Amino acid sequence: MAYTIDLSGRVAFITGASSGLGAQFARTLAQAGAAVVLASRRVEKLKDLRATINGEGGDAHVIELDVNDHDSIKSAVAHAETEVGSIDILVNNSGVSTTQRIQDVSPDDYDYVFNTNVKGAFFVAQEVGKRMLARATGSAPGSYTGGRIINVASMAGLRVLPQIGVYCMSKAAVVQMTKAMALEWGRFGINVNAICPGYIDTEINHRHWQTEAGQKLVQMLPRKRVGQPKDLDALMVMLCSDESHFINGAVIAADDGFGV
Repeated sequence: MAYTIDLSGRVAFITGASSGLGAQFARTLAQAGAAVVLASRRVEKLKDLRATINGEGGDAHVIELDVNDHDSIKSAVAHAETEVGSIDILVNNSGVSTTQRIQDVSPDDYDYVFNTNVKGAFFVAQEVGKRMLARATGSAPGSYTGGRIINVASMAGLRVLPQIGVYCMSKAAVVQMTKAMALEWGRFGINVNAICPGYIDTEINHRHWQTEAGQKLVQMLPRKRVGQPKDLDALMVMLCSDESHFINGAVIAADDGFGV
């Protein structure tokens, strides 16, 4: 007997959708039937992705978003709901990092990471969450109440790694943010969970895995391999589905056992 998850009729808002995991999440949710809103600062990249998704029979829309700008967040979410419909699913994926030792971190470095990974992620989830809450309490129209919020954290939020200490700190904050939102919003049918990916091969880091340092790191991994973006597909679709109604406040490591 085959088992399928159908997201038809749902609207998914994906931040950081212009490349990497965000682009993969968008394609995957579109293939599962959701209308996907692609949000990022890099609009031209989003347009290319929209063309690909629509060409494959999906339904994709482009929204410009800067998660470091609160007005941009509010405008992007409002624009998305006006153009596509009420947001049922948020994939909170925008993130940045720096590579340096703790003693070399400047205030600008710290703000760069925390403003995007923590502050930006928080206010995107808050803006979408307020609209989900309004529908759940009957103060705003909508045929679907509740919602799914998936915060993309990192295994670095669970296990400290050298030279990316501030990034680790920021993703640990995302883990706690997820639990706090799940606690407050769960009774309204809004499930908030976090995915903590391990090392994933994307266009940003692809060349690194071919270097001596990259190969040395690969040899330290439990199964001596890095993941592919598609390795997170099944987990993402499941957390976005109605079938995940009993999963709330979960922090799920998808790291091939690196954190064990």
